[in-house]
Amino acid sequence: MTPGRGAAPAAAAFAVPADLAGHTVLPGDPRYPLLRSTYTTVASPAAVVLVRGPGDIAAALAAARAQGLPVSVRSGGHGLSGRSSNDGGVVVDLSGIDEVRVLDRETRLVRIGAGARWGRVAAALAAHGLAVSSGDHGNVAAGGLATAGGIGWLARTYGLTVDRVRAVELVLADGTALRADAARHPDLFWAVRGAGAGVGIVTAFEIEAMELGEIGVAQLVFEADRAGGALAQWASAMAAAPRTLTSAAHLLANGPALALSVTVAAADDDPGRVREALGPLLSGPHRPLQATAQFVPYTALVSTAHQHANTGQQPVVSTNSLLPAMPRDAARAVMAAAVDRRRPAFVQLRSLGGAIDDLAADATAYAHRGAQVLAQGNLFPPHGEDDLHRLWAPVRELGTGGYVNFDSGTGPGVFDRAYPGATGVRVRELWRRHDPEGVLRPLSLH
Repeated sequence: MTPGRGAAPAAAAFAVPADLAGHTVLPGDPRYPLLRSTYTTVASPAAVVLVRGPGDIAAALAAARAQGLPVSVRSGGHGLSGRSSNDGGVVVDLSGIDEVRVLDRETRLVRIGAGARWGRVAAALAAHGLAVSSGDHGNVAAGGLATAGGIGWLARTYGLTVDRVRAVELVLADGTALRADAARHPDLFWAVRGAGAGVGIVTAFEIEAMELGEIGVAQLVFEADRAGGALAQWASAMAAAPRTLTSAAHLLANGPALALSVTVAAADDDPGRVREALGPLLSGPHRPLQATAQFVPYTALVSTAHQHANTGQQPVVSTNSLLPAMPRDAARAVMAAAVDRRRPAFVQLRSLGGAIDDLAADATAYAHRGAQVLAQGNLFPPHGEDDLHRLWAPVRELGTGGYVNFDSGTGPGVFDRAYPGATGVRVRELWRRHDPEGVLRPLSLH
């Protein structure tokens, strides 16, 4: 089920079952060019089935199995690996399952369909004074993110998205539809929160949202020294920051100079508290060259304006490392990847800790509690996976694992980094139990 990269071959034929007629998109349909590919990968599936619920999903899986065709599942198509489409197979497209509803305002329990884009989710919940920490882009859909982790703008305050999932509805590879929560199918519920792509197709989540009004957003730009001082200072300040602060950073080239661009989201609408919380980021030996701050709705960060079709417009290879801290040796390794003469990486970083560490490492299939920084390296064509593997090796040696959604690879190394030790043993067993033929399996286990 390896997705195509680059020019894709002609799609195979798909015999459309009667119960899927009318909402199956085949090559030649005017909608096909906007549905065939993912954000990173051009693909040519035999069919894209715009499913409306569990019955359609079961029918699509049965038809694909009967015709010997591979299956991909797409909630939004934004994933880096490109595995949410394929060449010659069937894509189960969840975009029509996009309900966003407040079930209980008092307990802040909300229902979110797997195909709902986070920009739309943020807008719908904001009307009720609620929010879910939901990645960092409004075009990402709920299904892929809320089954893998969910490292977003509010993560240090709220935790990962999977940490607040209270129940899911899903369809197994054999077409069985069921509901899983802490009491019903608890093993399956454990796996869905971090390794969900390998056990079934989640159609809906019940998630505990948080109260949220306006948030403070600061934009800071530092000169990024090659010795890693500015980078280490950012990480140290965030590790000590109150959990109301979450930040993301990028290393950006400007001619021979390199800038560390930092966005900080403060889940607090009190100017005095936000100013105090930002203090360590502003007052270290590496002072920002630029600093601005404002109060905005959460929807300004996760916007409906982000929504677009995914047509393979951004080919990229990506990997990442979860770091227990960012001392100078780690900062220097990251900087070296960013300034490599032959193939400089575009480096993105996210601050972790805070509420993410409230859960035990074995509470969900996301095992990386205790990591303080996620460092992500990206290379663009003509560079490929082998180039990135060599470039990123010094950073990887200092990490404790990786986050599955920020890796474009699908080989066994990706699985082992995402699901280490006892977590990996349990994930493998559950993937094989619930999908013995590997119909939905997103990563190689060998």
